[in-house]
Amino acid sequence: MFIAKVIGSVWCTKQHDALNRKKLMLVQPVDFMGGRAIGDPVMAVDVKMGAGPGDTVLVMDEGNSARIILQDKKAPVRTVICGVVDSVTVRGKTYKFH
Repeated sequence: MFIAKVIGSVWCTKQHDALNRKKLMLVQPVDFMGGRAIGDPVMAVDVKMGAGPGDTVLVMDEGNSARIILQDKKAPVRTVICGVVDSVTVRGKTYKFH
């Protein structure tokens, strides 16, 4: 899992059946303590979180867990948005995102 910032949406005119009616979002992993981007952006499926550009999200980046969240054992998915982050507390310091 990692924390990321939603930086855009992905639109497809044709896609695998498992992705029908699912939001595809582009997310940028971030260092939540400093707010700077780390790593490369990746595409993640948002099933029920309602995340949008600018939101800070919790991302599951493991295929089998992603398919469990989607409730589809055959879905060709690795990365899923599984939460919208309001804050993180580390060593007594809280970082707020909303």
